[in-house]
Amino acid sequence: MSSPTSTYSPNLAVPADKRVFGARDLFSLWFSLGIGLMVLQTGALLAPGLGLSYSLLAIFLGTAVGVLLLAAVGVIGSDTGLSSMAALKLSLGHRGASLPALLNLLQLVGWGSFEIIVMRDAASLLGARAFSEGSLWASPLLWTLIFGALATLLAVSGPLTFVRQILRKWGIWLLLAACLWLTWNLFVRADLAALWAQAGDGSMPFAVGFDIAIAMPLSWLPLIADYSRFGKRAKSVFGGTALGFFIGNFWLMSLGVAYALAFAPSGEVNALLLALAGAGLGIPLLLILLDESENAFADIHSAAVSSGVLLRLKVEHLALAIGVLCTLIACLAPLAQYQNFLLLIGSVFAPLFGVVLVDHFILRRRSGQNPASAMRWTALLAWLGGVSTYHLLANLYPDVGATLPSLVLAGLLQWLMGRGFSYRRETAQA
Repeated sequence: MSSPTSTYSPNLAVPADKRVFGARDLFSLWFSLGIGLMVLQTGALLAPGLGLSYSLLAIFLGTAVGVLLLAAVGVIGSDTGLSSMAALKLSLGHRGASLPALLNLLQLVGWGSFEIIVMRDAASLLGARAFSEGSLWASPLLWTLIFGALATLLAVSGPLTFVRQILRKWGIWLLLAACLWLTWNLFVRADLAALWAQAGDGSMPFAVGFDIAIAMPLSWLPLIADYSRFGKRAKSVFGGTALGFFIGNFWLMSLGVAYALAFAPSGEVNALLLALAGAGLGIPLLLILLDESENAFADIHSAAVSSGVLLRLKVEHLALAIGVLCTLIACLAPLAQYQNFLLLIGSVFAPLFGVVLVDHFILRRRSGQNPASAMRWTALLAWLGGVSTYHLLANLYPDVGATLPSLVLAGLLQWLMGRGFSYRRETAQA
């Protein structure tokens, strides 16, 4: 496939006449990215400790708050036309943005590898059920290579081709059909009234469940402008992103909770996959499995964009290299518990985007003006204060929750220091 984005450097703004995504495009993209096997498995993490009712409440609140922040950051992409890491230069300075770009590259390689591992395990399970345990179609290595190649091909093709040619035409309808089938199967086979009345075992505080739920949309904060910079209008970017991701993420994570409680009470990943594979001859799971490649596409493509900010190489070439790297990691690494991985992402990027949101919407008033300073120390200090607050709360007061307080505090510090050091004078004199 050719890449319509090949002429758009991560360091340069997309021209206004090339910003073609409307609300429907962004709804399709973020509904798709809000769905996946990892989302189902994340919901299953909440099930034992919180039970059905409190899990759904944590998912609803966490997702609602998360998508509002995600969509607001998306507006920064449509305002500036810049990729996520290039837009950070406006807030952190040219050199100050290098650290989050490097961290983003590292975490996206991890996410991309995890996505391929999840797809591999599910496909191997389906292959073993359809054929036999020792057949070629049950081979984890085969499926790792297949899904790694598919995700890499999509990443090289770019977001315009992916959204316009795949998602809008047929992808979103297959996903809706899969979600509806899994929901119908749950209502038919499970005693939801009994599950609703069943309390959790208390092993997870509600605040931690909220933090896990909010980490799902917030994990996309460092990526969203890579796609929203192609948005026509800020209103369409905000509405399409928020609505699409909320519906997809809340729906699938809730199904993950319910399926885990009803059909996989042991809490094992394979038990959940077996329960999903038993619905509709495994076809809904297969469709969601194919959708997981779209999440891997986004991880690999945005990792390439972050690399492009640092290395100034073509995004297509970087996407190819990163896709190969993620596939190699997936061949060697087992699927592990990634709850701590999700929370670590929140500890770094949630406070960062508290700083960025305040800087863009309040201090710079949505201006795309780029301060010439290499480092904006006030923003970096506000970020550090937010990260420190996150870990302090997470370690000493886990029942309070850490993600939202650290984001708010980092934004408040940015506002206070930005006012105190006269942001406008700093921009003019840098």
